[in-house]
Amino acid sequence: MKRMYFITNLYSGKNAIRAKLAAVIDIFTAAGYEVTVRTTQGRKDATAAAEYACLVGGYDIIVVSGGDGTLNEVVQGLMHSGKPLPLGYLPCGSTNDFGRSLKIPNDLEEAARQIIDSRPFSCDIGVFDERYFLYVAAFGAFVPTVYETSQKFKNMVGHLAYLLHGLTLVPTVHPLRMKIEANGRLIEGEFLFGMVSNTASVGGMLKLKHFRLDDGEFEVLLIRKPPNMIELQRIISQLLSVHAEIDSEYIEYFKADKLHIISNEEIPWTLDGEDGGMSCETNIEVRRHAVRFCVSDHSGLNFEEIQQLYSLEQKEATETVKEE
Repeated sequence: MKRMYFITNLYSGKNAIRAKLAAVIDIFTAAGYEVTVRTTQGRKDATAAAEYACLVGGYDIIVVSGGDGTLNEVVQGLMHSGKPLPLGYLPCGSTNDFGRSLKIPNDLEEAARQIIDSRPFSCDIGVFDERYFLYVAAFGAFVPTVYETSQKFKNMVGHLAYLLHGLTLVPTVHPLRMKIEANGRLIEGEFLFGMVSNTASVGGMLKLKHFRLDDGEFEVLLIRKPPNMIELQRIISQLLSVHAEIDSEYIEYFKADKLHIISNEEIPWTLDGEDGGMSCETNIEVRRHAVRFCVSDHSGLNFEEIQQLYSLEQKEATETVKEE
């Protein structure tokens, strides 16, 4: 008998797991797992639960259902334990950026079956000072929207919530003077936005063409202060289009495994869609192959698949708005 520790956030997204919980547990049980279920009771509870499951011994796998924030908490627990177990993920948040990058289906029963038929895929993890992140550490424009947009609004329009709310904040964002050291290169200037990522998308908005989840490097995107709002809108349109190439003189885009970031003032960060705190000086590095995800397809999304996914999701989101 194999043993599974199942951590579930019943309130993620549209509470999708509530209707499917019994069916999902039945799938795991039928596959020969003795399932221990832990429903999260508050902030950081998933971290404590994941660390416990790794350290107590006797468990073969951890499975988590929830959004990107819940997944981030579980990864904190895995990394803090020093003995991370293989991890299965059932995405049921508002955007599910990382689940999309792993090609995990939105249908929870199908995702559960894929965990049963999977093998571990070793994925890179980011280290942000003394914290960890899965797919993005970001500052500047759009960053506050991730944790300021109401859950009700996110549930209604999905990833469009970030875009709609983010665009209303852009005119108020002031540039940040920063120095960024990355792989021996020094970049200086005034920036409106920056992110270090390992994903196909962030907040359902940015579609990244060149990424791999296991190459030991993250993608770095920096947006310099443009001279006027017209140029800023052109930059935003370029980043939101799956067809456009990044060719603006105000955009820096490169890969790195270590960064040292210094600002002339404290700036707010987000880590995997959650509040990452304020900092004037930050060190970011990649921990290669740190967590083993149980997925059935390890190839990662290609650009054409990203285009297809977003065309479908944008259509579904628009239909949802009309229905509401």
